Amino acid sequence: MKLTIEKNDTVVTGILEGRLDTAASTQFAIDMEELIENADKHIVLNCEKMEFISSSGLRLFLSLRKKTISQGGDVTIKGAIPVVKQVFAITGFTALFKFED
Repeated sequence: MKLTIEKNDTVVTGILEGRLDTAASTQFAIDMEELIENADKHIVLNCEKMEFISSSGLRLFLSLRKKTISQGGDVTIKGAIPVVKQVFAITGFTALFKFED
């Protein structure tokens, strides 16, 4: 899993590439802290190149959402491929996050 962080005036975007599985979760948790530190309020997770998300990855997404909301912000998931969208739908994440195509 690779996370690239891009920042503009109002939004911080985390571009995720690869598989967010159990093996990648530890590093993503570290990278996620940098993402939060760089965010003013709104975080976009660009998942166009994310191939897979495990339960560990889902837990980290929930943690990111909780921390961002506690700071008065929100998280949007953008461009998830169909198989990843299906995981979000099955687990109920579609009710917790904003989604963009």
